[in-house]
Amino acid sequence: MKNTLHPLKFQPILKEKIWGGEKLIQQFNKKSNSKQLGESWEVTTVPGDISKVANGHLKGQSLQNLLETYKADLLGNKNYKRFGNDFPLLIKFIDAKQDLSIQLHPDDVLAKKRHNSFGKTEMWYVMQADEEANLIVGFNQDMDRDTYLKHLEEKTLPKILNFDKVKEGDTYFIEAGRVHAIGAGVLLAEIQQTSDVTYRVYDWDRVDDEGNERDLHNDIAIDAFKFDMEDDFRVDYEKQKNASNEMVSCSFFTTNFIDIDSEIEKTNTEDSFIIYMCVDGEVELSTETTSDVISKGETILVPAAIKDFKLKTKGAKLLEVYV
Repeated sequence: MKNTLHPLKFQPILKEKIWGGEKLIQQFNKKSNSKQLGESWEVTTVPGDISKVANGHLKGQSLQNLLETYKADLLGNKNYKRFGNDFPLLIKFIDAKQDLSIQLHPDDVLAKKRHNSFGKTEMWYVMQADEEANLIVGFNQDMDRDTYLKHLEEKTLPKILNFDKVKEGDTYFIEAGRVHAIGAGVLLAEIQQTSDVTYRVYDWDRVDDEGNERDLHNDIAIDAFKFDMEDDFRVDYEKQKNASNEMVSCSFFTTNFIDIDSEIEKTNTEDSFIIYMCVDGEVELSTETTSDVISKGETILVPAAIKDFKLKTKGAKLLEVYV
């Protein structure tokens, strides 16, 4: 069974959004005619949006079927014991032509109770940002429930939010319970727990073509807030060439940054699948029997059973993700 698994590329699942644009098409060559393409789901087992293999002899098979067939050979032993046939991560690229709504996500306990879902802790890596583009993460002052609710009621919520101007390479770690939003002009890679649960608390008073506002979730969102979180969401990381530089390590995922300009041999010692997101350039990933190329805006999953492989490029930047 181990010999039949190979590194897996998947067909992107493309999502139109009211705030989306055309960068995913123009910069990543995603196949769409949409003028409002907001997200490319690269690796997912969210019900209704399950990735299908795009390469090799497993082409056409769903990630869910592969999980149920290969189990720990795909996930890793410790991950299979923890998650069973549930894939723990959702991997995306996001293009915000307009500001996203102000939102937050529940943690595992609340999400399980309310939605029978994982919670949603996530991270962002900025791939491109227009001049003056920003992200909203957390508050710009100490915050409590009563003060927050007062600003929400008076429609002055933006006054208490923290706006950060961003550029390529900026990285943010967004724990469940922290208020956040992606600002207009930001193109980023997102790594998150497998969850599609979002509590929208403010949407800039936007309306659709028929004059309708999107639903807000303030009645249930208030219990998901963690007002006493430290301002430790900005991620500093090393950028040593041809090496895995740790960016984020939490109980849900570890992400490393690799700036590579040669050939490096990799040995998977993590007892986990490894996902590579190409955030610049192009790289060839080869095993003893396979060879695949991923370009900027593409993703590949190396099953846990594949221990040794090579990465080769004249110049690329990768995010390396495992659990």
